[in-house]
Amino acid sequence: MSRNLDGRSAGHASVRCWPAEQLVFERDRSNPYFDYLLKISYMSYTAVVARYSTLSRIARIAEDQWGLITRRQAEGAGVSQATLQRLAKTGILDRVAHGVYRLSGAPLPDHLDLRAAWLQLAPEVPGWERTPEQGVVSHRSAAALYGLGHLPADRHEFTLPERRQSRRSDVRLHHRAVRPGEWIVLQGMPVTRPSRIAADLLDDKEDPEAVAQVIADALAPVYDYPGAFVDALAPYAASFGLRRGDGLALLRWLLDKIGDPEASRWIEEARGHAERSADRGMKSPARSQVKGRRR
Repeated sequence: MSRNLDGRSAGHASVRCWPAEQLVFERDRSNPYFDYLLKISYMSYTAVVARYSTLSRIARIAEDQWGLITRRQAEGAGVSQATLQRLAKTGILDRVAHGVYRLSGAPLPDHLDLRAAWLQLAPEVPGWERTPEQGVVSHRSAAALYGLGHLPADRHEFTLPERRQSRRSDVRLHHRAVRPGEWIVLQGMPVTRPSRIAADLLDDKEDPEAVAQVIADALAPVYDYPGAFVDALAPYAASFGLRRGDGLALLRWLLDKIGDPEASRWIEEARGHAERSADRGMKSPARSQVKGRRR
């Protein structure tokens, strides 16, 4: 009778499958099935190790992307498309969009569809390495992330500096530069600031009253400042019959539409910003040179 590694007797072959170098069969090697059992046990071991390695590589990426990973990112980590499809079939991965998977068991993130659509914009680049040039959440989608206003975000909207198209009917891409200071990182994604959101919505011909509500909802918790709205709205003043470049007048006109009780305080802050900006403009070197030539 053979004995196990711990010295206890056993009437059959005992196997330790972890780690591989300690794989031992206690029975007589003359057993005709010895080599076959050894091969099967080692194959099982290597399959487990390979699967663990694959999942570990996927998890390292997904843990910093709300449990999500793109096919391109997985391939960059050495995981083939066939392996991804097999993991999806077995329920280890959930396919949430074309080329985007979620690791089963990971916490379900909010705005899942929006996050997946954002990852699709640059599928080979990890989320933490993205730049605004690769897509900024904007317009209605950005307002929804902040919880501003009541415009339904029925499509995922992003702004990029270069013109691009999406095959998805629920994705809308805008072609416009996003300058430094016009965006922040919100919930792990680059998102336009509320003042830029308001400007984008006006540029998109949204209902002015709906835009005014977005502004008020942003000013109340100080997600942005009255002066920032003055600067962002200035290019659209003439479109509403106001003096060209008068962002203060447009801000006042919009806030009058919803009658927010805090509107007067916000307008006073905005007026102070406008006056300081005007003073800085009067003292600029370029303006001084123009005055000198006129003399």
